[in-house]
Amino acid sequence: MLLDILMYQPQQFYRNLSRSVFFILFLLAPVTDLFRYDLTQGHFILFGQSLGLGIDQAVAGAGGSDAAVQILLRVLLPIVVLVIAGIWIAARYGRLYCGWLCPHFSVVELINGHMQKLIGRPTLWEKGSKPHSLSAWLMLIFSSSAIALIWAVGLLGYLVPPLELYRDLWQLQLSGGRAWFIGVATLVFLSDFLFARHLFCKYGCALGVLQSLLWMMNPKALMVSFDSTRAALCKDCNNACDTACPMRLPARSIKRRKFTCTQCSECIHACNEVQKGNPDGGLLHWTAGDKRRSADSDRMIPVLELDSAKDSTKESG
Repeated sequence: MLLDILMYQPQQFYRNLSRSVFFILFLLAPVTDLFRYDLTQGHFILFGQSLGLGIDQAVAGAGGSDAAVQILLRVLLPIVVLVIAGIWIAARYGRLYCGWLCPHFSVVELINGHMQKLIGRPTLWEKGSKPHSLSAWLMLIFSSSAIALIWAVGLLGYLVPPLELYRDLWQLQLSGGRAWFIGVATLVFLSDFLFARHLFCKYGCALGVLQSLLWMMNPKALMVSFDSTRAALCKDCNNACDTACPMRLPARSIKRRKFTCTQCSECIHACNEVQKGNPDGGLLHWTAGDKRRSADSDRMIPVLELDSAKDSTKESG
């Protein structure tokens, strides 16, 4: 089902929808007590209850073995199921969470678009395609600051009662500690969004790196492949696929060079737009592994072939 969605252009609609819903959920989770950590009470809140999920009541008066079963069913089993499902998804589809759900990556793409419109480049480290004015820079800084402020307030809402926080913020009656937190967090997020958002996604996010490692370990994982037999068509293109990539990756390159691919399919969409008059379609497609290379070509962790080592030892002896 997921592969079918990824194979066609409507995936951009579904991806934008999933990112928007998840971002709204990210902001509303603490308000609705869906998930947050309450510093005033000293415990996590999940689905409106303490993280214990009724364990204290369940094990009250129970014997040692019964209490262990309750803890296993209510805590350990859900965690194990969640971890196994996450590993399976990452090994098969890579950074699917990043490209389709992650709130931070949504901001990455949003600011990429703002920068492209205002200063003619999606990052500060690339050459611009048009002259830019002071007003463009001010608009960029203002919009990025607003996003950073929303993130800072949203993050604090996971740590203190959110309704109380929003009321104090609206009435401009924030306590010193909360005001300092919002101010510092806003500056940190602003620095990240303007200068290091791609670097954070590539190398600073532990969840993203773990997904990439699992993806690289699977030679048949879903990836964007380039039809090199039709590479001559690229000479009339302005690198639309590379330009469209939010992570600034070489879309036509090998899997190892696309280690941090988020499976957003923007490169495929860009190539299809360039080749829309071509009956053979675009040159980028979803495939199970890189059809141009052997399964071991992009192996990140060397595997010791014990049988071969034994044979080599016998021959040398």
